[in-house]
Amino acid sequence: MRTAKTVVESPHFVIRAVECEDDHTRWSAPETSPVAEIVLVRRGRFRLDCRGGRVMADPTTGYVHRPGDEVRFAHPAGGDACTSVSFAGGALTAGTPAGPRLAVRVDARLELAHRLLLRTGADRAFAAAEAVLGLLLLVLREQPDALPAPGRKALADRAREAIAAGEPDGADLVALARLLETSPAHLSRTFRHHTGMSVSRYRNRVRISRALARIDEGETDLAGLAVGTGFSDQAHFTRVMRDVLGRTPGRVVRLLGGGLSRDGGARVSTRTP
Repeated sequence: MRTAKTVVESPHFVIRAVECEDDHTRWSAPETSPVAEIVLVRRGRFRLDCRGGRVMADPTTGYVHRPGDEVRFAHPAGGDACTSVSFAGGALTAGTPAGPRLAVRVDARLELAHRLLLRTGADRAFAAAEAVLGLLLLVLREQPDALPAPGRKALADRAREAIAAGEPDGADLVALARLLETSPAHLSRTFRHHTGMSVSRYRNRVRISRALARIDEGETDLAGLAVGTGFSDQAHFTRVMRDVLGRTPGRVVRLLGGGLSRDGGARVSTRTP
């Protein structure tokens, strides 16, 4: 079952918070969207089939589809929560490239912009429109190239799934390669080619994504959050977040404020000034 709540609606774009409770490995019936759309994941993961390509969407990988694209979905890992930004007409997308790209690599800066997008408030004409444009520019940045790979994309996808699922048998590079029945060197080269980053950096990216989600829900205990998301201590957590996001955890807590409710609406903070 899929539910969608409209967060901001204007004549040029609509931002929706989408919750999906599906749990199946088979592909859904094809769907066609009449408008261009960016979809970014806040929680969970699922598979997408579109234009002859397949993407595993999770907080580190979103997707863009064009008007008229036929899409199918599979949810082998259970439910998920996403943000959909659809564009009516071409006013906001005018002058932007309309290339064939499907998958979008989501770094920590884009994920933070995505989460802040849900807090743009009622100023649809300016604040929300500028936030959407800022998100669009991040989405359209140069992505990893499409040169012939040293290995199949399926191997990189399986590695991403194992890391996202926290597979205990893949706790380090050697163990992960053994789990995937390949060599560490081959896994490392293939993963970097298809994702644009090392396995280590991707693992930290997943950890920071989990931390952002918990801060988004109101978590303020940074020491506990560091340990709970797999970092050795708070100092390690702070170094990695500053490296991938350019901000400290304390600064992110202040930016995300009182957190979000499950349906994507901002909660009102009860803290006194």
